[in-house]
Amino acid sequence: MMFFIDFYSAIQDFVETGGQVLLVIGILIFIMWLMILERIFYYSRGHQSEKRRVLDTWQQRADKSSWNAEQIRQAMISRVTLALGGRLPVLQALVALCPLLGLMGTVTGMIEVFDVMAVAGTGNARSMAAGVSKATIPTMAGMVGALSGVFATTWLQRTAKRERLKLEDRMLMEHH
Repeated sequence: MMFFIDFYSAIQDFVETGGQVLLVIGILIFIMWLMILERIFYYSRGHQSEKRRVLDTWQQRADKSSWNAEQIRQAMISRVTLALGGRLPVLQALVALCPLLGLMGTVTGMIEVFDVMAVAGTGNARSMAAGVSKATIPTMAGMVGALSGVFATTWLQRTAKRERLKLEDRMLMEHH
């Protein structure tokens, strides 16, 4: 229990050091990673059952070589592709938003530095340092969130494309 209290205290100190923008970045990264984990779970569980269902439906068809059959095959593949791609555009938008929020934190931190300089002059280095840390910590958090999100969304996109191609190949093999 003491660990959680210490952990919460450390997080609270970190957010106070980085400012309110850091809290928004943290919430954004949390939501982004929930969506990434949902996609990973879907790829490992939901997609496999959907792929089996589509392949079973395709195998039960008597006609697999007519123009109509080709259109049905394309429609089945398109539905699976849409389910695979699900929330990837939203994820990409969240990834792009992370460094922008970090930049906003930088600007608000620098405004605080300039405010301290205007009130206390350049001699109060301790107050200026607090503003500089408020400017750099959100930038770092935004970049870390964006980098982790870029790697994850790239992997998800490649996995979705690979799964689509595997499904197309399996359905074409059933065709011939």
